[in-house]
Amino acid sequence: MATLLSVNTGRLAGSRHTDSGVTGIDKRPSPEPVVLHDPGPGTELSGATGDAIGDPRSHGGTDQAVYAYAREDLDVWQTDLGRPLGNGVFGENLTTSGLDVNAALVGERWQVGAACVLEVTSPRIPCRTFAGWLEEQLWVKRFTQRGLAGAYLRVISPGPVTAGDAISVVHRPAHDVTIAMMFRALTTDKALQPRLAAAGDALPEHLRRLLVP
Repeated sequence: MATLLSVNTGRLAGSRHTDSGVTGIDKRPSPEPVVLHDPGPGTELSGATGDAIGDPRSHGGTDQAVYAYAREDLDVWQTDLGRPLGNGVFGENLTTSGLDVNAALVGERWQVGAACVLEVTSPRIPCRTFAGWLEEQLWVKRFTQRGLAGAYLRVISPGPVTAGDAISVVHRPAHDVTIAMMFRALTTDKALQPRLAAAGDALPEHLRRLLVP
């Protein structure tokens, strides 16, 4: 059974790796339930209540309300990097177990806990803030080559979530556009981009514009 291991939030902190000079990437597991909601455009808060965003021009909004990463994929990186990686260290709001996040379809819906429903929208594209935070050489290249991107989600039905909540896939659309395939199409294999159109209205608006001839 898929499970939410932790819900992670962070405050703004200074950073020399961002244009804004601040980042909210340092996220820690919350001991209390956190309400997930649609943050709307242009806000400095994510869809996880109390969670800060350092660069709202590039992150957040309805289509990137929360970010999920699998504990299984963190464990791969933990072995590769030779150091412990706690839940939230990749800046993810949701650390999951028993769910192949990268195989999720764009437009797939998850119910987390009793009330919250989320919809998969797009992969995380690594940036210099991420690299600076982890202090790993060539991190953007390494992360891109491995392709374990994790998924951004929009909030369809708001609600509180907490560690230990069950995650159920309640809808899988009839196309083959996975997070892993979309990540490749946006990074290492741009010839795949026309195939993204199969996801239809589930695509974030900026990706729909990308596909217009």
